[in-house]
Amino acid sequence: VWRVSVEGEGSAINLTDANDGWDGAPLVSPEGALLAYVSQQTPGFEADLRRLAVIDAGTSDGARYLTERDGFDDMVDDLRWAPDGSALYFQASVKGRTPIYRIGLEGGEPALVLQHGQLGGWELTPDGETIVYVRRTVGEPPELFAAPVAGGEPRRLTHFNAELEAEVDIRPAEELWVPGDGDDDVHVFVVKPHGFQEGRRYPLILNVHGGPQSQWTDAYRGDWQVYPGKGYVVAFCNPTGSTGYGQVFTDGISRDWGGRVYRDLMKVTDALEELPYVDPERMGAMGWSYGGYMMMWMQGHTDRFACQVAMMGLYDLRSFYGATEELWFPEYDLGGSPWTSGDYEKWSPSNHVRDFKTPALVITGELDYRVPYTQSLQYFTALQKQGVPSRLVVMPTAGHWPGWREMIFYYNAHLDWFARYLGGEPAPYDVIEHARRRGIPPAEDE
Repeated sequence: VWRVSVEGEGSAINLTDANDGWDGAPLVSPEGALLAYVSQQTPGFEADLRRLAVIDAGTSDGARYLTERDGFDDMVDDLRWAPDGSALYFQASVKGRTPIYRIGLEGGEPALVLQHGQLGGWELTPDGETIVYVRRTVGEPPELFAAPVAGGEPRRLTHFNAELEAEVDIRPAEELWVPGDGDDDVHVFVVKPHGFQEGRRYPLILNVHGGPQSQWTDAYRGDWQVYPGKGYVVAFCNPTGSTGYGQVFTDGISRDWGGRVYRDLMKVTDALEELPYVDPERMGAMGWSYGGYMMMWMQGHTDRFACQVAMMGLYDLRSFYGATEELWFPEYDLGGSPWTSGDYEKWSPSNHVRDFKTPALVITGELDYRVPYTQSLQYFTALQKQGVPSRLVVMPTAGHWPGWREMIFYYNAHLDWFARYLGGEPAPYDVIEHARRRGIPPAEDE
């Protein structure tokens, strides 16, 4: 974090030179004397603990860390100053939610101010008495709310999605805690099908998150309603490596990509099989980015899923390293480069092709520079050579995160694949016709 004259005079001053890790998101205090910011200690590790720090805005001396690993050790995200400059409010990633805390300039234990599902943007009112925010949960689309800082019932300000809520049987998430492979329990969210009926058994889809150092949250998104809308139970969990459960838990995946996290997922699958409304013979899995990697890793290590879908996944870690635009990530998480670390061979799905057998849909984008689309091409080639039923979808204008128009096709292709192998309701459109832009209503701008 630097200080520079707006007149262009003198040299820029590095206020955070004492820390070798990443510092960013600076916010000047109301009176202008202090600077609050987010700080990571470990250089080159983007998933290191994000701490809240304060420093004199005019010098580079005396940075104070208000949150630390031995105290509040979850990721600090967005922050705001109290109007009088006496305290800071910050948002954090905690156990599948993104609550807001208050902490004084002396540090100590932060006080929980607001927890209301996933917060998608927030502001303090000028008097500091109210937080206005966007809230969403798995069962509730985004809306604006206001809540008193001193505590009290949140007040809904908008009803933009009231028509959708009245029309669709939007299902909330239920939560499980499953003993993991280590000493920690794994947090699992489960969404039942729309029109759920007691006594019936339904096919299930397990969705593995990317990152890998991130967390699934109690947040409305397409995945959690599109598939239940077609008769599936959807489960998503935060295994080893996820954020929101302490930094030690997050650090547990580094140098162990296919180890403890995979075993966590198998234990979660064991628990899901025991649910009275899940058909254990009709279970599928899907994942994006690292989640796509996990699908490819599962190919060589388990046959318990009837089918799977891998999106933007990592298949051959050595060639991935040579093509990604984000070298610092594999160099930390995999212990160096392919010629200095054995992790690239140890954890590469490409070394287990002989055991591939699960029908797989493979989706990628040609403009993906994070995980180049050639990773998916290699994976699909291996599936085909092994005689495994498989389909490849390459979206020519998609990057690592496809746009909303591409997501329409993405969901339809998924539903078609899952219906084949899990027996859910058919996809709305024929996949080939959909790809050729036929048989679907035209977009408003066409």
